[in-house]
Amino acid sequence: MKRVIVDYQKLTQKILNLLVEKYPEGYDDLDIIKFKNAKNEIIEAVEVRTDDTIYLVKVSTRLAYSIENYEDDKNDFNDNENDFTDDLK
Repeated sequence: MKRVIVDYQKLTQKILNLLVEKYPEGYDDLDIIKFKNAKNEIIEAVEVRTDDTIYLVKVSTRLAYSIENYEDDKNDFNDNENDFTDDLK
C-alpha cells in the first residue's frame, strides 16, 4: 500500500471528498496523527484511505475551513464549471 503525505496546497478534489466523507462534522484531536518527517520536524495530519493508498493530509486551519465549507465550495466550483462550459458553446 502506498503512503502519501499531502499538504493543503496540493489537496485534490478526490482527497477532499474522502476527507468530508470520513469527517463530515470535521476532525478533532483524537483524529490527528503526529509523526516526524525526514527533516525531524513534527507533522500533524489526518488519515484517509483508498484501496491502494493511505493519504496523510497535513492539518491546518485552511484544511478545517475547507471541510466545514465543503458544500458551499463544491457548489461554487460546479457553478464556475457550468459557466466555463457555456462559454465553449
